[in-house]
Parts: sequence; C-alpha cells; structure tokens
Amino acid sequence: MRGRLSHWIALGFGSGLSPVAPGTVGTLWAWLVFVVADPLLSPAHWAIVLAAGFLIGIWACERTARDLGVADHGAVVWDEIVAFWLVLLFAPGGFGAQLAAFVLFRFFDIVKPPPIRHYDAKLKNGFGTMLDDLMAAFCTLLVLALFRAGFGGAAG
Repeated sequence: MRGRLSHWIALGFGSGLSPVAPGTVGTLWAWLVFVVADPLLSPAHWAIVLAAGFLIGIWACERTARDLGVADHGAVVWDEIVAFWLVLLFAPGGFGAQLAAFVLFRFFDIVKPPPIRHYDAKLKNGFGTMLDDLMAAFCTLLVLALFRAGFGGAAG
C-alpha cells in the first residue's frame, strides 16, 4: 500500500485492509468522513468531490487491481466509499435513516441483484469496479424514495 498513491486511494486509506468485511469497514469509514465533511461542504462542493472521486477511483482501482492481479480485490473499497457518499448526500437526514441506507447499500453491494451482477461480471476494469457500486447506490436511493413515498416521509 505504501508504494503508490493509487493503492492508498483504492484501499480506502487503509480501511480496506480490515481482515473482516473490508467492504463494510470501507463503507463505515465513508460514513464517518461524510459526517465530518458534510457540514463543511455545499451541494456544489459535494458534486465536485463525487465526480472527482469517481474519476480518480477508475484510475486507482484499475491500477491497484492490476498490481494485485485480481480484477476487483476485496480490499479495494474506494468504490464503496464514493458510492456511499452519494447515498448519504441524498438520503434523509438522521441516524436512523442513515443506518437504513447503510444496511440497504451493503445488501445491494453484496448480493448484486440484476442488473448490478451483469455489469460486475462483464466490466473487469476500474470503470466496472466503480460502476457496480454506483448502481448499488442508485438501488439504495430508489428503495429509500419508495419507502418515503409509501409512508409519507416517515423515513426522514
């Protein structure tokens, strides 16, 4: 990890090196960073962070995967981090709603229902690594929106 900036980024600044559930630990790290950074960043700043994070993630995840010899190594968690920041940005506020978003996001990221599974299997590069988590974020936000619509905003 020390040798390359791409490894630092792709491995979530060390959060992906957890021996147990590195994707979950990376997502928890993303949540912590979001809680600290959100009061300091406007929606426009978040848009820049997310766009830059996605583009940098394509490079960092691809390079790290190539160096590790595995297309989407479990320790590569930058994709979870950027995608979960997106979820938290649009999810209802409050700890309960954020916890629900966390559980839903981890579910979609682990289970990879269609069409996430299709793209995860077909795109074995940095873009594919980032895309499948972006799709998991979309599914998470969709379920949260449907829940809010069905229960009159009770989730937020």
